[in-house]
Amino acid sequence: MKNLILSMLLVCLCYSVHAQKYFTKTGTTDFKASVEAFEPVAATSKSTTAILNVQDGSIAALLFMKSFHFKVALMEEHFNENYMDSDKFPKGTFKGKVEGFNLSELSETAKEYTIKGTLNVRGINKDIETLAKIKMVNGAILLIADFSVTPQDFDIKIPKIVRKKIAERINIHIDYELVEKK
Repeated sequence: MKNLILSMLLVCLCYSVHAQKYFTKTGTTDFKASVEAFEPVAATSKSTTAILNVQDGSIAALLFMKSFHFKVALMEEHFNENYMDSDKFPKGTFKGKVEGFNLSELSETAKEYTIKGTLNVRGINKDIETLAKIKMVNGAILLIADFSVTPQDFDIKIPKIVRKKIAERINIHIDYELVEKK
């Protein structure tokens, strides 16, 4: 009897630990590096993987550079070959924490949280701090945030011939719908 109770407790504990995470494999990450009067420099990835531990607010995301798609195929080729070195540095990652996160406080009305963490692109780390709007809709956590970086943050060299066509700050927008990991 003692073993049965212990086994049931262990199963419940494993289930509760397992149910503490929400994830997506279809998160959207956009970036814009456009300068007015020139062709838009913008791309979208709809395959960002992200996981949020709702117990401690830790969050991690991973995306493959080649998952970014541009309206102009040549721009996508230049992005992967000349700027991001996507064969050498195939992915970007983010690891951080949603400060003060409390699952029980989420509702259909978005609440602002500060996210702090480290973005790794091209093997270079950059500390990021931004505000995110987070809400719960139909059992899914919706997380939206914006932040910006510079090409210099990740040692990306912009040739003089196109320097005026690319913004000094690259604006990144994330939109994730995270569902409970079962």
